[in-house]
Amino acid sequence: MLKVAVGHSEDPDSQSAIEEVLDQCLTALTDTIPQAGLLFAAIDFEHTLILEAINEKFPGIELIGCTTDGEMSSILGFQQDSLTLMLFCSDTVEIRAGVGYGTKENAIAAALAAVKQATQNINTPPKLCITLPASYTSDGSITSSDSILCGLDLALGSQVPIIGGMAGDQFRMQTTYQFCRTEVLTDALPVLIFAGNLQFSFGRGCGLQPIGHKSIVTKAHETVLHEIDGKPALEFYRRYLGDRLPSPENALAVYEQDSEYYYMRVPNSCNTETGSITFLCNIPEQAIVQVTEISRNQVIEAAENSLKIALENYPGTQPEAVLLFSCCCRRWILGTRAKEEFHLVKKALPKTTPICGFYSYGEFVPLRLQGINYYHQETFVTLILGTK
Repeated sequence: MLKVAVGHSEDPDSQSAIEEVLDQCLTALTDTIPQAGLLFAAIDFEHTLILEAINEKFPGIELIGCTTDGEMSSILGFQQDSLTLMLFCSDTVEIRAGVGYGTKENAIAAALAAVKQATQNINTPPKLCITLPASYTSDGSITSSDSILCGLDLALGSQVPIIGGMAGDQFRMQTTYQFCRTEVLTDALPVLIFAGNLQFSFGRGCGLQPIGHKSIVTKAHETVLHEIDGKPALEFYRRYLGDRLPSPENALAVYEQDSEYYYMRVPNSCNTETGSITFLCNIPEQAIVQVTEISRNQVIEAAENSLKIALENYPGTQPEAVLLFSCCCRRWILGTRAKEEFHLVKKALPKTTPICGFYSYGEFVPLRLQGINYYHQETFVTLILGTK
């Protein structure tokens, strides 16, 4: 059994918002005590007050969360400046929280510490990891998503799916906050580990379409892409964009080796003198890449396709909870149409299905079922949870 409750409030007052959220959850729980939860909150709330209120109501709850670039739930749909909470109750699924500190300086060590803490009291092997790590820390530095994944894979083994999103701060790109139990943190890596009688599936969708010929990255260093096919990266882009500079609307599709599966990388700035392009995440040398173009209709439809893939692969009979992780760049690109992503997903599910999610600064999900874990951008991720 997996019983799930969701609460969601758009009240700007922190005390009123968490009281409303907890009242909604308590009504749905009908006296069942939750063992774990996920909290997604806008950046300007009093987060310590909120966490203390949750822990006062449910002492010792295994809770993680983060700040966001927008929130989603089956209660209020897509919102900004809101607070949403999903709570889990089960007597057959083990759910434990853990957190690692100092992600910017040593993300691998932080990941190892987080998993060790979460798994020390689990009696069965981990099946799923949800993570909500720092993206921007208190000094404005960016953490390494590659190192975060490397550490989590080392701690869990590459066969455990890692799903989630990087914390946001409403596109300020300054400081993001992470939560673990009653702690509010700025440079942390929280995880929620699921084990036991868990059924789950996932899907992803992007909607940006690769165009032109596939090419090879011949020179790159971390986030700076210098050359593609032996020529300046900016020259490569100009074949397709003319004098227009690269933007999130023309992200780079990076292919998994020897496959047609790809993940997205978003250009951030250009150096017109050297022809290099700085991206929001590392791009490996010798990777096969293509420029993409955008259709807003296809971007929205990708959210529905993400759910369709997850439903097709779900081993249970009916989803007992759905989690959604969408990219802040998608929200920026879609503008006033951003809410359509959630509406398509909601429409395709039973009305009583608990749904919760947020807009992140990058998403974690394997490229394919039983595949390697990857960090994505401009991607919509669906995670379905249930029990046998």
